[in-house]
Amino acid sequence: MRLEGSSEITLKQPRINFCIWLQCSSVCKQQIPWDTSPGGLACHPCQQVLFHMLQEPPGVSLACCWDSSRPLIMMAVSGEQALAGERMLRMPSCLLKLTRVVLSHKPCALFILIFVFVSFAYIKLYWGIEEDPKSHGPTYSLSAEIGCAHHVPSPLITAGGPSPSAGNVFFVETSEQTSPSYLFLCSVESAARSHPTSRVVVLMKGLAKGNASLPKHWAFSLLSCFPNVEIQPLDLTELFSGTPLAQWFLQPQRQQEPHFLHVLSDACRIVLMWKFGGIYLDTDFIVLKNLQNLTNALGIQDDSELNGAFLSFKAKHKFMELCMQDFVQNYNGWVWGHQGPGLLTRVFKKWCSLETIKSMSCKGVSALSREVVYPIPWQNWKKLFEAVTALELQELLKSTYAVHIWNKLSHETKLEIPSQALLAQLYSQFCPATYTKMKQDSEELSRRAV
Repeated sequence: MRLEGSSEITLKQPRINFCIWLQCSSVCKQQIPWDTSPGGLACHPCQQVLFHMLQEPPGVSLACCWDSSRPLIMMAVSGEQALAGERMLRMPSCLLKLTRVVLSHKPCALFILIFVFVSFAYIKLYWGIEEDPKSHGPTYSLSAEIGCAHHVPSPLITAGGPSPSAGNVFFVETSEQTSPSYLFLCSVESAARSHPTSRVVVLMKGLAKGNASLPKHWAFSLLSCFPNVEIQPLDLTELFSGTPLAQWFLQPQRQQEPHFLHVLSDACRIVLMWKFGGIYLDTDFIVLKNLQNLTNALGIQDDSELNGAFLSFKAKHKFMELCMQDFVQNYNGWVWGHQGPGLLTRVFKKWCSLETIKSMSCKGVSALSREVVYPIPWQNWKKLFEAVTALELQELLKSTYAVHIWNKLSHETKLEIPSQALLAQLYSQFCPATYTKMKQDSEELSRRAV
């Protein structure tokens, strides 16, 4: 799993100055020779069509078409088109044949020419999009069965205002599950929308390494609408290599522990933060705002404990290194939360020499107040399914960057779509593509029930 940046290549467009004489009218019954001299505009008794391309200033060309020295058409063309014109001069025989066909007013030939051009442009664009940079590792290709036009803004990056700094946003699925839920999709979609210049990387253990195609599921089609979303297989051995957790993961008895999948997720997030840096989010978050300015930070979930459902750290940060060491040295996979919230709370208390947790910044690490990412305490998770007004929602979330949905507690509760429930309004506003799919599925179930 390589997560590196990509390079750019800049091509310079040369200045050129040339004229092209095309075929004369059928009345003249003769062919005007190609002329690339500066004086190529000399009068000719048979000048029916003259195509003149002049690039001035650099990067812009003017193309004019004359009929008996009278300008008929004027248009701007790019330097690449001008360069193409220069190449045309080097192969006049085939181009003249093509010109004769087009200018002979044969609609069928013109249609074929346009069809070939459009097909070539489509294939070129398709391969440009599907190309997989080696530096990104084995990213999976995404199908596009779901239309994107009504769901995703174009362009995705909102115009106006400064662009946030780019960085990775990570989601991890440590089970073999490859059929994402609505909430999973909403988490990724809301993160992709709020971080348009960042790579949103979804790591899934259930995806086989080296496979170039994803399972046929509408969720992956939906995610294909977002160009900054990448789906990659989760290679745990490679991820943990070079860290204190490498030997821990290789012990087979760990998989018999009751909370192993959650502990494995706890392990992945701290290693991702230490190795690559960026932002980690659980797949039961709905992101409201860009999180990039929350650096070297984690959130307080209640008066006594931190939570690792949201983490934002620079790569190789000492705090994350201490978390990896504590994970191994004080390991207990039989106690719920010991390797997650308990671990982060222990390390932060040592880091800041604290007895109790409070909102503060200490030695470059910030413990964010509860309303920033955990505005609904886990004890009050049912509030997510209660109706709220738009004003109440605005007041509740005015200082909030993301909302944790506490899926372990709430996943069996039915959400009415559409409704004024807090969670339904969050879906509607911050992951509209997922919400549209939920509505369609709900309506389909209602029709079947009749």
